[in-house]
Formats: sequence, C-alpha cells, structure tokens
Amino acid sequence: MWSLQNQKQVRIERLAATLPLPIQQNSRRRHIQRFLTLNALSVVLLWFPIIEAIINQHFKVGSQLTIAMDKTQWRENNVLMVSVIYQKRAWPIYWCLLGKDGSSNLEEQQKVLRPVIR
Repeated sequence: MWSLQNQKQVRIERLAATLPLPIQQNSRRRHIQRFLTLNALSVVLLWFPIIEAIINQHFKVGSQLTIAMDKTQWRENNVLMVSVIYQKRAWPIYWCLLGKDGSSNLEEQQKVLRPVIR
C-alpha cells in the first residue's frame, strides 16, 4: 500500500519495479496480480488494520481527519469510495461497487460510511 501511495499510480508494472523483494521484476508483477485477485481479501479484516496503522503513524491522537466520499466510474464498475485526506492525497478507506450507473443515493452512502465511522 505504501508503494501505491508513494508512486501515485496504480500500474502493476510500476509497483513491481518499486516493491523491495529480491526476485525478478516479472515475478514481482505476477505476485502482485495474484494478491489482488485473491477471493479471501476482505476490506474489513485486511485493509482496516493497515489503514489504521498508517493513520496512527501520521496523525496525532485528537488531531482532525478529513474524510471524503466520492463516486467514480472505473471501467464498467461504478465505485463509491470513502477516503482520508493527507497531504493533498486521498487514501482509500472503504469502497463498494454500485450495481447501477449514475449517482449514489443516501442508503448507499450510509452503507459505505458505517464501517468507516465504526
């Protein structure tokens, strides 16, 4: 994740080039691809502890966090995302795929905000 944040791009080849593993570039790329396609990945179980550790490292207790909610179209997927803003960058915290085109409604917004607020 830290490589993603530092590189500002979500290109597997670029991430593989910066990933500090003592294996060949092509092997690092395949490792990243396999990791990203795992069915066992859970945002709540896997992602929340990582983002919590990053937030705890970069924010002091009691400091103000800026949270943003945004909807974007990525290929054929309509994604509603909640992010924390840090140094003019958005770190994704939680997201869900909307099963429709167009804007989100209040129910969908509440669905994506509830886990973040908890």
